[in-house]
Amino acid sequence: MATKNLRSTPDERAAEIVRVAQTLFATRGLLKTSFSDIAREVGVARGLIYHYFPDKDSLIDAVLDRHIETFVEAVREWDAAREPGNIDQALRDCITVFRAQLRTVGPMHTELQSVESSGLYNRFLHQAVTAIVDCLELTTIEAYAARHKIEIEHVRETFYVLIYGLVGLARNNPDISDNVLIDITRQVLRLPSAPSDN
Repeated sequence: MATKNLRSTPDERAAEIVRVAQTLFATRGLLKTSFSDIAREVGVARGLIYHYFPDKDSLIDAVLDRHIETFVEAVREWDAAREPGNIDQALRDCITVFRAQLRTVGPMHTELQSVESSGLYNRFLHQAVTAIVDCLELTTIEAYAARHKIEIEHVRETFYVLIYGLVGLARNNPDISDNVLIDITRQVLRLPSAPSDN
């Protein structure tokens, strides 16, 4: 159990509650974790949890926002590390990042993908894809446009559909090869073929 730090600011306390909730949701699941469990681990009264999060849905949303931030940060790191002009390597590395995020398993992820949680999962997926496209728009897409002609129209919408589709495809066909995902990405975005990347 965490010890209560009376000097925590409201923002620090809310962040601590979300961190603890994320850990408990990941190990116990959404349904089996109560506000009392979270309060006990944080070291505060249960009523204080309600002060920051009026219901469990708002706390779940905050935890899912943290997952999205982690994914977006992985995309930023990928973008910062990629070699400008090396499209083939960038695609391989991007699919690796994508796969790593999809491999996250545990009670919370299992529950999210259940029929009962389909509304929550769809909301989470929409927010995650939107956040990733926002990030790509300011980094990768802008950098690509500076070096190459973008061959697609409706760039933002195309990236949204592509990422959404890749998630569904990889989730429902976990054995699909990285090469297939790379080929689909290359075709949808009309990227030059591998020999032209250098």
